[in-house]
Order: sequence, then C-alpha cells, then structure tokens
Amino acid sequence: MDNSQRCFELLSAGDTDGLRRILDQDPGAAEARDASGVSLVMQALYRGRRDLAEMIAGKKKELDIFEAASLGRLERLEECVRNAWLVNSHSKDDFTALHFACFFGQPEAVRLLLGKGAEIDSVASNPMKVAPLHSAASTRNLEAARLLLEHGAPANARQQAGWVPIHAAAQNGDLAMAQLLLRHGADPNVVNDEGKTAAMVAREKGHAEIAEMLGG
Repeated sequence: MDNSQRCFELLSAGDTDGLRRILDQDPGAAEARDASGVSLVMQALYRGRRDLAEMIAGKKKELDIFEAASLGRLERLEECVRNAWLVNSHSKDDFTALHFACFFGQPEAVRLLLGKGAEIDSVASNPMKVAPLHSAASTRNLEAARLLLEHGAPANARQQAGWVPIHAAAQNGDLAMAQLLLRHGADPNVVNDEGKTAAMVAREKGHAEIAEMLGG
C-alpha cells in the first residue's frame, strides 16, 4: 500500500499521529486524492478536522480552488480565479467553490467569488441538489447567507427532498438565519416532500420560538 492510500485510511481511523508521521516522512502524500478524485484536504474537512486539513494543506505544493475557498486562503483563491473558467467549475463531488466557501464558513471567500462572477444559484450536480444558500443555511453561516441574498440568491430554492433554506434554519434552531431569510422573501408556508413547513420542522426539533415566529 502506498503512502497516499495509507493517508486516507489513517484519516478515516482518526489516527492523527500516524497521519502526521507519514506526511512528515513523505510530504508528497499530501497531494493524495481518493478513488473519486476528492483530495485529502477536503476529506479532512468533511470529517470536521480543520486542524488536519490545515496541516495537510501546509504540505501541499499548491491548493486548488476548492481547497482555497474551503480554507479561506484568499491569496491563493485570487490566483485561482484569474482563470475565469474555474470560478464556476465543479469539484469531483460536484460542488462549486462558492458552495464550499458557504459550507465551511468563509464569508470573505464568498465575497471574493461573488465579485468574480460566481453563480449564486448554481446547483450541485449530485443527488443533494444544493445551491450555495442551502450550504450557508445548513451550517449557520449567517454572513455568507446575507451576501448571497443581497446578490439575489433565491430564498425559496429547493434542494433534495424539497427542502428550502428556511427548513434548515428551522431544523437548526437558527433564529437569526430564519429572520434573514424572511426579510429576503422566504416563504414559511413552503412544504417539503414530506409535506412539512419550516414551522413544523422547528416544532419537531423543539425550537418553539422559531416555530411560533413562522406561524406554527
């Protein structure tokens, strides 16, 4: 087994020390990508290990646009977007850099990408069918959501299972996000594929204040 594959196994097992040892001995392993083409940096972020993602990134020769957006590396992101076609390109798992900046809480990266023409309503070409606003709402990234909405992001865009962003705010108990979405035209009466409004979702999760605000 080569070191690249070993890195993914150690990451999956949560063996931080083992991963650090391999990368210290073989920095080139930081460039590893899994069978679907997703980088070691992104897999660390997906597992909620920002510390490891930063460590891996420090070993890489160069971050790609998705890694730079996810980590908020603005200088590198500026370099990437000089190639205009990259701004709205999709990763191997079918998200754009804007999706990642929203999901991983990088509002300055969001601002930069929007300024370079990132599509606010770009839908991930995978079963999740999320737009950047869904990514921001689901992870409580209020500033990213505000930037998107001020640039005209559709507040009632649907994703997988018919969810709209205010469903995510309701599920999270995120009152500030729900209020922001309402100010920008979110419809609290939209139902998902199970026939549930955001108020119903909030009530199920024990978020009575949001449920009442949303009329349920």
